[in-house]
Amino acid sequence: MKNNKMLTMLIIVLVAIILIGVIAFVLLTQFNKPAASLEPTIDEVVESLVDVPEITTNLADKRVVRMTLKIQTTSKDAAAELTKRQFQTNNIIIEELSEMTLDSLEGKQGKQMFQKALKTQLNELMQEGEIQQVYITSFITT
Repeated sequence: MKNNKMLTMLIIVLVAIILIGVIAFVLLTQFNKPAASLEPTIDEVVESLVDVPEITTNLADKRVVRMTLKIQTTSKDAAAELTKRQFQTNNIIIEELSEMTLDSLEGKQGKQMFQKALKTQLNELMQEGEIQQVYITSFITT
């Protein structure tokens, strides 16, 4: 009789441990799932892009750079505002480039520095949304 009670208790304890383990596993896997993707779809990105026409200007070292850009905003409204601010965008780009040398624009790091500076300055202008990313779509120096 005593062995039977002991066996029953052992089975109950094992079932309880297994049950707790299964519940813990389910909870951990459910809560560690990534949230619904916060990244915009490509269609949303395209809707929020603004094309900057080709700009040709002198650098600080008297070299010439020609580039085109695409600027990604947070929304259609922000893209519409940035389109209206095209003259200000061009001015900021030319001013920024006129302070840089070809050496400072060379390589990935130089271009990323330019993109970051441009993004920061444009965000200071924006009232509807903000700039998320600046893409260099062509880049030629002479």
